[in-house]
Amino acid sequence: SSPVYTKTGSGIAHWDAANCVGQIRLRHDAADLHLPDLSLNEAISAGAATLIIGIAVVGGAIPDSMRLVIRDALSQGVDVASGMHDRLSEDAEFSSVAESSGARIIDIRIPPPGITVGSGKKRSGKRLLTVGTDCALGKKYTALALAKEMKRRGADASFRATGQTGILISGRGIPIDAVVSDFVSGAAEQLSPSAAEDHWDIIEGQGALLHPGFAAVSTGLLMGSQPDALVVCSDATREKVFGWPDFPLPSIDEIVELSTRIASVVNPAV
Repeated sequence: SSPVYTKTGSGIAHWDAANCVGQIRLRHDAADLHLPDLSLNEAISAGAATLIIGIAVVGGAIPDSMRLVIRDALSQGVDVASGMHDRLSEDAEFSSVAESSGARIIDIRIPPPGITVGSGKKRSGKRLLTVGTDCALGKKYTALALAKEMKRRGADASFRATGQTGILISGRGIPIDAVVSDFVSGAAEQLSPSAAEDHWDIIEGQGALLHPGFAAVSTGLLMGSQPDALVVCSDATREKVFGWPDFPLPSIDEIVELSTRIASVVNPAV
């Protein structure tokens, strides 16, 4: 029921509302995305062609409570898209049902082949990376909003998705937290290659540098992004790292200082 753990559904409902016909909530107290509450059959009647798993939980495992609706969707020929670490396509039951019905299983968290170790070599073009004091507090939203407004003002800017929700919204990107750790910075380099000098890549941040669980992906992304600018996101209502109550939330100043120090290794002008 926490909006932190339903950020995938929330993000799609906010940024791609025109393609959302409704929401399926499995409990009365589940998070409300302010879409019509529909059963699976009602959603199909309304034109839904894809069921998207709208949660983003720690560890990325598919909850048992969702298995029935996923199986039902696949059995009726509805595609299922998932950004969880558990790959639906590797689940014997789901893959068998999909094969019988012709439905597609779309696992978002599969990185492309051939990613290399980061080089740190200077690339042309400009890059902005969003970073945060914690997870799930606006790095994706901020990057999407910045890219949208920059383009509205005539700038040559592109949103670069690094997580499941951003990829589902934009249709492209690399799921950075699914990349083997040695290749994270290389994946970030591949995501934002050399470009025209006036082009800006607006890169969605992941994790948090001082997060006890997700610091590694943040460091690799920061190195590989070679950012010219950083935007720090925070949640003024939090005092502790979300889900890690023994750890106080770092200050914005701490993240500014630490992020700038690390980024300066690959871009002294950040």
